[in-house]
Amino acid sequence: MNTQSVIASYLPLIGQGRWFSTLPPERQQQLLAHAIVQKVPAGMALFLRGDANAGLYCVLEGALLIGAVSAGAREATLGLLEPPQWFGEIALFDDGPRTHDAHARVASRVLLVPRPALQRLMAADPVWWHHLGQLLAEKVRALFVSLEDMAVLAAPARVARRLLAMANGHGMLASGLTHHTIAVSQEQLGAMLSLTRQTVSEVLRDFEAHGWLKRRYGAIELLDLDALGRIGETL
Repeated sequence: MNTQSVIASYLPLIGQGRWFSTLPPERQQQLLAHAIVQKVPAGMALFLRGDANAGLYCVLEGALLIGAVSAGAREATLGLLEPPQWFGEIALFDDGPRTHDAHARVASRVLLVPRPALQRLMAADPVWWHHLGQLLAEKVRALFVSLEDMAVLAAPARVARRLLAMANGHGMLASGLTHHTIAVSQEQLGAMLSLTRQTVSEVLRDFEAHGWLKRRYGAIELLDLDALGRIGETL
């Protein structure tokens, strides 16, 4: 199967992303016409902080952890990317290196629109800057919400809101779509929220006792989104 046939098989999935689904059909075709598919084995890095910008990515299978390692070897997990989230647009605007590491949490597949192809599209039609700016704005909105949650919410509300945010791809899934199973461990969730694993475990245990979610190995299944939403509204 050639590359375009492989990409065509993922079109229903890619179309579930809010950003891609709002692009005019001809622009969707332009973007995918230049794309390639890459496999990322579990635990391997797609890129590391400081790496050169290779282009724009979309998660097709699996999940990628976004984070960094400090000079003192302290790891920070900032987020989890699942299908069909797009990422990597920051470096397109400032022409800088990658800001963080991206590791495959499990065996994954990503779509890559190479940087030279994107540069040709943007040079030929500056409206592409507007489209990519919309993608960047989605990330900035999600970041501001996350920072506010960490500043003002107690642990249960913080956990509930992050789980719901991940369920809807941090606002990046098309309207009406929700992921009910989140491929994240308790330790990773704690790292994202600056909470200890013990605190996250206690919160999730309480949520599970109420029937709002189910803890699974390396994942969390959300059973009652409305109840989690009510908890998330608690300041």
